[in-house]
Amino acid sequence: MNSPSIVPDGLQGQPHAIVERDGVRYTLLGTAHVSQASVEAVRDAVGSGRFDAVAVELDAQRLQALTDPDALARLDLIQVIRSGKTALFAANLALAAYQRRLAEQLGIEPGAELKRAVVEARERELPVHLIDREVGLTFRRASQQLGFWGRTKLGVGLVTSLFAADEVGEEEIEKLKQGDMLESSFGEFAKESPQLYETVIAERDRYMAARLRETVGESREVLAVVGAGHLQGLAKHLREDQGDPVAQRTELEQIKTKSKVPWVMIAITGLILAGIAWGFWKGGAAMGADLLLQWVMYTGGLAALGCLLAGGHPLSIITAALVAPLKPFRPGVPAGAVSALVEVHRRKPAYGDFMALRDDAQTVRGWYRNRVARVVLNFMLTNIGTGIGVWLAGFRIASKLVG
Repeated sequence: MNSPSIVPDGLQGQPHAIVERDGVRYTLLGTAHVSQASVEAVRDAVGSGRFDAVAVELDAQRLQALTDPDALARLDLIQVIRSGKTALFAANLALAAYQRRLAEQLGIEPGAELKRAVVEARERELPVHLIDREVGLTFRRASQQLGFWGRTKLGVGLVTSLFAADEVGEEEIEKLKQGDMLESSFGEFAKESPQLYETVIAERDRYMAARLRETVGESREVLAVVGAGHLQGLAKHLREDQGDPVAQRTELEQIKTKSKVPWVMIAITGLILAGIAWGFWKGGAAMGADLLLQWVMYTGGLAALGCLLAGGHPLSIITAALVAPLKPFRPGVPAGAVSALVEVHRRKPAYGDFMALRDDAQTVRGWYRNRVARVVLNFMLTNIGTGIGVWLAGFRIASKLVG
């Protein structure tokens, strides 16, 4: 921290740190994402004329969401589904709905100070550096760290947050005043999971320090606007980390490559085929046909039920019922993705659906009214139904064989 005599303009009374290395002075301004005082401090600091570059705790996607409200209207929903990013899209919807509730409750848009930093810098033709890691990468790295049950809890928490309509609690608001949107969005789960904290907070401190060093260019006075919760860690890594910042950033962007051989699906497929074949061999055609029918009924029936509960089109429901029993034989292509594609084609979202998405995502009624949200709901509930069906069918087949 600085002594009062050398506190830069606009930073009086605000959390901040100054780090000098390699001929560059980095002024780190810690902000609260729901504070008008932080917005004013950013405005004054950028307007002081002292800095020749501004860095912000944003990635390109989050900046677009803050500054371009029409971005959703240009979204290719079919491409989102085909590229396997529907789950990430749903997580981003949950985050957007959470932010909208905060805005309505507190009277200020979360991240307004980050948006102000970008706007003020661009008006003065200063370079703007986006130093935070892409949200999708953070979610995926967190998911890999958590293990099966941790991922399940995280998924349930995100799905639950999609429909939350209550006011944001005082504890979450205090976290936002300390300054990290992602940590507060995960709520109680973040406190209980050291792995999640490491990925969501500590890793991003290292990442942003590397990005600051990587993007500095010819600048010698850099203002970095970050959540106050990152201030201490970011300053430490900026002072102490050595080595190539590009290599450090690349390391923190890596996602473990999944095995090209889907061993789990192969094992499930083998057990199902073996069980049904055993039924035909041991009990004859009647028993084998009964086992096969149970498999189709449980997987197809519960997938169709999930699609029905999502308000799916009749053809989407039929598609879910037909595709779900084939799950073990087509790894990597969830039944929910296929039924969601049919839903998109049968009930094509309109421009107004995209524009109203953030508001509609705050209520259960809105999820069913909005065609974009309903496609996501179709994807999730169809997959949940399929998963339950697989386990129930497997249990029934095993019981039949043992009995």
